[in-house]
Amino acid sequence: MVLPLAMGWRHLLFENWRVDPDRLADHLPEALAVDEYDGSGWLSVVPFTNVSVRPKGLPRRLGLSLPELNLRTYVTYEGEPAVYFFNLDAQGALSVLGARVFHHLPYYYARISLELDDGRVEFRSRRLHPGDRPAHYRATYWPTGDPFSSADDPLAAFLTERYRFYTEAPDGTVRYTDVDHDSWTLYPADATVETETLFRANGFARPDGEPIRYYSRGLDVVTSPSASVR
Repeated sequence: MVLPLAMGWRHLLFENWRVDPDRLADHLPEALAVDEYDGSGWLSVVPFTNVSVRPKGLPRRLGLSLPELNLRTYVTYEGEPAVYFFNLDAQGALSVLGARVFHHLPYYYARISLELDDGRVEFRSRRLHPGDRPAHYRATYWPTGDPFSSADDPLAAFLTERYRFYTEAPDGTVRYTDVDHDSWTLYPADATVETETLFRANGFARPDGEPIRYYSRGLDVVTSPSASVR
């Protein structure tokens, strides 16, 4: 049994594209259904950094920092909404190994940097995982406009107010981890994306059009141990 983990998520960009639900369904475990909003499935690219990652109950000073980049979508299992990750690229070989072994998550080792410069976040990621498809991402992003609560915006709530993620174990078992956090404070966001190959690395064509973007300074999180669904 893995202990619950506590951490902070900081300096997040949510880049969200509408996608044909049938196109998404082909990439999901059979037990999971695409969660739709306004008749569309959604794909999201999310760069950020984890801070003070540690077993719940330990002091923050003993935690680790772990910058991360993921491509995710939104699913349900027997009506329960959740996130499903196609990849989670992260810096920290031991953390990547632990997440793969104990949570059955598609973590990949990457070289990642996140720097703040005059209110903007400069994020770079280059996957170095042995034997896997390369994936590069380089972007600068920043908040625009006034902050708002995700709970006050139906689309933002659909895309960010998620309190569970599902994974598929090697034996085909669907597993879940619950995620406890407050509602998000979000900003409209803009970004300059110089390089992005996550979609191609996961077998998707890049979606058409401009994404809907949100920025958050972050919040604190506690995750449960991984467990099998019924």
